[in-house]
Amino acid sequence: MDNVLAPMQGTVVLVSVGPGDQVKAGQQVVVLESMKMEHVVAAPRAGHVTSVSVAVGDTVGQDQPLLVIAPGEADHAEEHVPTADGDETRADLAEVLARRAAGLDVNRPDAVARRRREGRRTARQNVEDLCDPGTFVEYGALVVAAQRQRRSFEELVTKTPADGLVAGIGAVNGVQCVVLAYDATVLAGTQGVYNHAKKDRMFEIAARRRLPVVLFAEGGGGRPGDTDVPTVAALDAAAFSLFARLSGLVPLVGIVAGRCFAGNAALLGCCDVIIATADANIGMGGPAMIEGGGLGVVTPEEIGPMDVQVPNGVVDIPVADEAEAVRVAKRYLSYFGAVLSWSTVDQTVLRNAVPANRVRAYDVRAVIDVLADKDSVLELRSGFGGGIITALVRVEGRPVGVIANNPGHLGGAIDRDAADKAARFMGLCDGHGLPIVSLCDTPGFMVGPESERTATVRHFSRMFVTGANLSVPICAIVLRKAYGLGAMAMFGGGAKVPLATVAWPTAEFGAMGLEGAVKLGFRRELAAIEDPVRREETLAEMVQLAYEHGKALNVASVFEIDDVIDPVDTRRWITAALPEVVRPGDRPNIDTW
Repeated sequence: MDNVLAPMQGTVVLVSVGPGDQVKAGQQVVVLESMKMEHVVAAPRAGHVTSVSVAVGDTVGQDQPLLVIAPGEADHAEEHVPTADGDETRADLAEVLARRAAGLDVNRPDAVARRRREGRRTARQNVEDLCDPGTFVEYGALVVAAQRQRRSFEELVTKTPADGLVAGIGAVNGVQCVVLAYDATVLAGTQGVYNHAKKDRMFEIAARRRLPVVLFAEGGGGRPGDTDVPTVAALDAAAFSLFARLSGLVPLVGIVAGRCFAGNAALLGCCDVIIATADANIGMGGPAMIEGGGLGVVTPEEIGPMDVQVPNGVVDIPVADEAEAVRVAKRYLSYFGAVLSWSTVDQTVLRNAVPANRVRAYDVRAVIDVLADKDSVLELRSGFGGGIITALVRVEGRPVGVIANNPGHLGGAIDRDAADKAARFMGLCDGHGLPIVSLCDTPGFMVGPESERTATVRHFSRMFVTGANLSVPICAIVLRKAYGLGAMAMFGGGAKVPLATVAWPTAEFGAMGLEGAVKLGFRRELAAIEDPVRREETLAEMVQLAYEHGKALNVASVFEIDDVIDPVDTRRWITAALPEVVRPGDRPNIDTW
């Protein structure tokens, strides 16, 4: 005999068997209710019921006998195994699956067709392309716009899926990232009450888990049509502050195709890097805001096109379309990871990369391409601040940032835009733990009355303040000219600031440009020579003497630099000087400019 005991205190709500009934092992015999939950009591073995001690409505204590089962022929009956209800999907699951499916591209043919006509992809296509297959987990997929007072719920489900923001966590290059994509097919990609809440949630998760963030920012800014939640000005929205706090904590990547205005543009402007397609328009106000401010009537295409936003430095990387934008975003994020496999090209070409003629320009981008691992160069802000090249590269698989003077622009002189570009890039590297390689070839800062009209004193000093407060190390390579304050700024503040400061044989040094130094220092002597031909010959001789004095070998002989090297050995110096693991700096944020 087996006494079947109550597993807990509760009330009997169902007795499934009576005396004489045959039961199988695992078969339900009694159901108890305890704390508003029903608990099934099953037969411990096969047999037949000899007696039942309880009835519906009885309250029983734990271990109180409920019924008795005696062994019998039923002992040999097949055990009872609970099974699922066939292959039919339960109603509750079916409802969830239907709601989720309503927001998928396959069930929104009109919206997808509209994007196709515009030559663009959907938000979900971009997310799928960005994330490693099968890794994206969406947050807030069932959210709809806060407009239930204006529209039926059925319409909101079909017309406002995810409240116009696809958000979640997915792996990019094997590293988990927070991904957000505004859906321009939903209320023009505007920022609604609930998609603001979704952003808040995702930004907080990114901060807590230190996850990079990729933002597809297409959209028109704030949405005035949400009526379900009482608001007046909505100036208490947290998303902008939460996102801005991520600056310097994790990499922030912004991607734009099409129109990006107002609040969407504000979030975009907080990103470390902005990738924009050729048809993008970016502005702090759209046509309605401009017209409402009494500033005239304009079309969206007139606001912040790429021929404006690339030269002015807003866009870091211009691309042809969304597919290329996603590829570049993946590539950008790859620099904030582990050492990768690598290969290189013949380094002996560097021996002739700088012309023997000391006043002949050359392509410093070609130098960077050779120094870096093969196919590892990603230039930022190529259309802005032409006097400085800034790029992410790898050297022996290790990611580093490169700043390089461009002798093809103002002879390599550092003007206002170049200084801003270099300072901001150094801060970016510092915030994310990328060591810096500085390729110096500059006659100094740009000077003159016109230059001073651009507030150069303040802009140039950004390089000194940023360089002096870097936590990441620098390795400086002087390719040719290293003159004055401009060269010191390229070194992070001085030649002894980098962990290594070395020069190629073509390098020359001085407190200012040689010609200017000779003319200033020997003005009286030169003026005393009446023959203009002889005066020019004397000037040339003095410049040559100054060059010999300031040439790299002489500078190294008094240990103002660490060495003069064969250009072939440049990579070896970089890898020897820069540690393999660099801790990100304590910089509170990445300067948006």
